Amino acid sequence: MANSQTTEAIEKLAAEIGKNVYIDIAKWHLYLADAKLHILVAQGVYPLLEENRLNEDSVIQILQNIPIKVGGGKREIPLLDLLPLPCQVDLMDLLEEYQRNF
Repeated sequence: MANSQTTEAIEKLAAEIGKNVYIDIAKWHLYLADAKLHILVAQGVYPLLEENRLNEDSVIQILQNIPIKVGGGKREIPLLDLLPLPCQVDLMDLLEEYQRNF
């Protein structure tokens, strides 16, 4: 049962991340849900929320460790490098709000 609750919580968090956070490529905004990255980010940050260890450095490290393939896989760029600073701030705000209601 706990696993089902965890999955549901991650999906809820992923939905919020997916519709509020985007990557910026040549001034085009691609929301993480459209890029199919929202669940991956939610799965990465969820343990921080669950263990009450949320902090900016940990989130940045998680984003740094998510490789995004570009150019048909010729190159990988860390997700952190594709998120504009306002989106990083929005993500932290979203996560802090989620943790308060956790």
